[in-house]
Amino acid sequence: MAILWALMALLLLSFVLLPVLRRRRGMIEQVHPGHPDAADPADYGFVREEDLDIRMPGPDQDLLDVLDVVQRTQDYRAASQLLAGTEVAGELRWQRVQAFAGAAALELQQRPGGVSETPGGQWLRVWRAEQPKDAGGAAVHAEFLVQQAWRTSTPGTDDFRIIMEEARDACGQAALLSPGDPVPYVVELSVARGLNYSQPEFEKLWLKILDRAPTHMGAHLAALHYWCEKWHGSRELAYSFAEAAAARAPQGSLLAAMPLFAVFEHLPEVNLVASFYQSEVVTKAVHGALHAVHSARQDDPMLAHVRHLLVFFLVRSERWAEAMGELIRVDGHVGALPWTLSSNPAAEFALYRALAVAGYEANGGSPASLLS
Repeated sequence: MAILWALMALLLLSFVLLPVLRRRRGMIEQVHPGHPDAADPADYGFVREEDLDIRMPGPDQDLLDVLDVVQRTQDYRAASQLLAGTEVAGELRWQRVQAFAGAAALELQQRPGGVSETPGGQWLRVWRAEQPKDAGGAAVHAEFLVQQAWRTSTPGTDDFRIIMEEARDACGQAALLSPGDPVPYVVELSVARGLNYSQPEFEKLWLKILDRAPTHMGAHLAALHYWCEKWHGSRELAYSFAEAAAARAPQGSLLAAMPLFAVFEHLPEVNLVASFYQSEVVTKAVHGALHAVHSARQDDPMLAHVRHLLVFFLVRSERWAEAMGELIRVDGHVGALPWTLSSNPAAEFALYRALAVAGYEANGGSPASLLS
């Protein structure tokens, strides 16, 4: 009987001590919502999963307002005016071109059209027909074709090649309409990847971008894909490209974060080493990206892209407080890597956010300590 009582006492003690030990060691226990130990992201003012905006990496109210008008009225003129008033060589123009093209592509996917139905994205066709010399419309059309190729066909097939060749022609037309604009050439970087440009051909295209916008972060990210191992380069070439961009980055430039994107593009599909995310190569890239976001202009349109990727790596590295620091700055919008690679970007983001909250609280954090 004494032994039985002793065993029961040990069992009760384990129920008391186990949660404490888990918190002290920074372990995350998977618990269901409503469980007394469950961490609640809502305590930090985070947006509910169903309300997360998957269209953009960060806020751009002017773009959202115009997209609403264009899609509601099917009139392109507000989009044309917005792009005409957006700085030609800036990151924002590239993001807005992508957003308009993506909206038209999504509309077409949802409403392919038929005998009695107008196909989705008709406003873009009308834009090109009525304003053939509008540089903004030409750039959106080129990007639309690129997105259509990747969405609707398989690289290497005739259908893919035909759409990509049409996109290449559209890039050329857009470039003629706005000679100083890097966007048509940034769009062509995806064409180069899809049509297997040789490295000399690609470098010739890249020089045209550097002549127009040498610190364009969006262009560097698009070019990085070409140099990756899964496309036309290698891990070494991709790392070299990213590190060279970071080395020549001026003060305040987000190009210092390029090595982190190179690491992400070459993550092992199956990671059997628990300490991988604490390795020297990952830690160095994370530190470079953290330095970049802390020194960049807070209105830099590419800042959210870097912060989203940092959330991924900081959570994987169990750097909970730093992850929370980035989350409170990007929460609400999830249209960025790595979430967009998922079939449900909002759910993927919400999972990492919940892990960050749980890890933060398991190590003594609270809403009061984060938001103070």
